[in-house]
Amino acid sequence: MTDSWNLHRRGFVRSASAGSLLFSGVVKQLLADSGDPLVAREAPFPVRAKRVIFLFMTGGVSHVDTFDPKPALTRDHGKEIQADHPEIKDRPGYERIFLKRPQWRFRPHGQCGTEVSELFPEVAGCVDDIAVIRSMHTSHSNHYNATLGMHTGSFAFSRPSIGSWMSYGLGTENRNLPGFVVIAPQQTYAGTQVYASDFLPASHQGTLVVPGAEPIANVRPRVPRDRQQLELAALRRLNERHLQQRPADAALTSRLRSFETAAGMQLAVPDAFDFSGETEGTLSLYGLQPGQTSGFGWQCLAARRLVERGVRFVELIDTGSSGNWDAHGDMLSHVPLARNVDRPIAGLLKDLKQRGMLEETLVVWTTEFGRTPFNNTADAPGREHHPWAFSSWLAGGGVKAGITWGETDEHGLRASVNRVHVHDFHATILRLMGFDHEQLTYRHAGRDYRLTDVHGQVVQELLA
Repeated sequence: MTDSWNLHRRGFVRSASAGSLLFSGVVKQLLADSGDPLVAREAPFPVRAKRVIFLFMTGGVSHVDTFDPKPALTRDHGKEIQADHPEIKDRPGYERIFLKRPQWRFRPHGQCGTEVSELFPEVAGCVDDIAVIRSMHTSHSNHYNATLGMHTGSFAFSRPSIGSWMSYGLGTENRNLPGFVVIAPQQTYAGTQVYASDFLPASHQGTLVVPGAEPIANVRPRVPRDRQQLELAALRRLNERHLQQRPADAALTSRLRSFETAAGMQLAVPDAFDFSGETEGTLSLYGLQPGQTSGFGWQCLAARRLVERGVRFVELIDTGSSGNWDAHGDMLSHVPLARNVDRPIAGLLKDLKQRGMLEETLVVWTTEFGRTPFNNTADAPGREHHPWAFSSWLAGGGVKAGITWGETDEHGLRASVNRVHVHDFHATILRLMGFDHEQLTYRHAGRDYRLTDVHGQVVQELLA
């Protein structure tokens, strides 16, 4: 970007409209400078993807049991190895470690022949639309830190989430709905930090939706609409007067916008979460029964309906009644967990595709880290945290479909070929959405921050 652009941005960066300067066009810039941080914007680079559905499997999915086949791990089951691993270092009972074979069989699927384990038979049927990354690695083996890193690019400190960055860069296409929505039955590791806006204007933080009869609490007006409009008008006048005396305070502009969004949501939210108009065939795709208001299938259908209505970024966190993917005690816990999400995820991909939406929707599937290909005995029922290697995948939105990228070593211990760190993953997602990850920045506390901090390389081979 030009020096003049940077100077202009620095002059306005503390206002809520700072994010709008990421795109060209005099009219759009004037609209942005009027003080609306959520005005719809075009990305700097022409791309197919306009929105993201981010599927987060919390707890650490075992790569060697799902998307990364390792015949040598079966062959060498019980073999003792040496590894200076963060989860076993100085840990009593782990003085010796042994390779542990995968517990589910892999076979090739689709025309591309990508191998997927029998844990995900429905998703396996969609591999021709998916790019599987088998060489992911991360910087921490603790749930909290790895989850924070996957969402914010920071493994130690609170930073804006990826959804907040997307909202900051693109705004919203629907003034009556938030630009960033998170659907989760309960909080995951790192809590609200996974969808917080941190130092970005507060209007870019995620709105939490909890599956149930009332997904967003208190969205229905408690007073007659004409009375509510009078109250909101009076409140706006007071806030605007307050803002005139403090024009550089982004929080005030965000507060004004939050009241407007809340009023619009009273009209848009009931419609977005009313599935009564969906056909039985569509409900069946997601594994839903008529009237059902919970489950991961409900989350996936809600995500499709939200992006269909202009929400930029929807995250689904798998924290259902089956627990999470943290399989220290027993890898068999992966069975109900996979069954819970497999059909809904495949249904989401099929539904988006048949509606012509997949080309403009980037679907991301990930977890925070993998699980060890070893344990302190070969027959130990579980696996430990494993930051050295795991699998993620992308679909739709300009992704090169039907491929695998990267490799782990023969036992799945380390990402070894075409390694992809979380920062590279983020840089690639941003590029698919039309951004140079080094240019999507925000000045805070005397420096320019970005999602990838000072790291990250775009994996060009994943782009169609």
